Amino acid sequence: MTALDLRPNAPFDLAPLSVMLTDPDDLTLINPNAKHPFDPLEWQEKWLAEPDDASFYITDGAGRDVGFFALRVGVGPEVRHLTYVYLEPDARGGAGARMAELVEQAARGLGALTVTLKCELDNLPALNAYRAAGYEELSQRGGMATMRLDLD
Repeated sequence: MTALDLRPNAPFDLAPLSVMLTDPDDLTLINPNAKHPFDPLEWQEKWLAEPDDASFYITDGAGRDVGFFALRVGVGPEVRHLTYVYLEPDARGGAGARMAELVEQAARGLGALTVTLKCELDNLPALNAYRAAGYEELSQRGGMATMRLDLD
């Protein structure tokens, strides 16, 4: 497995994400409501527009951007909701635990006490990675699991 690290998306730049999300299926996977092809202006104005949104790139051992995720304010500033998670296929094998660590690191850096997320029930690698990282499954609806991790 390649070493993965976190790079805050500051200053705000969606060009690396637009390079990663050229496949319509990948874009639909992380945001089924987004336009095809990837439109940085749409994401800036619609999907990552809240002032307290924070987004991050995942880099490999060579410093190349290979993934992305955002942490949006949840039910108050102490809760962050994980969304728009993407990792390039070549970086995925066995990366679940490291991705969970990076999400937790980013959330703590934002002062979060809790991380929530929704995961498709048929995405077993992601579900298993979240469960292994200690996320509690709160409910299942519409093919999605709602999960939560309290940061102690």
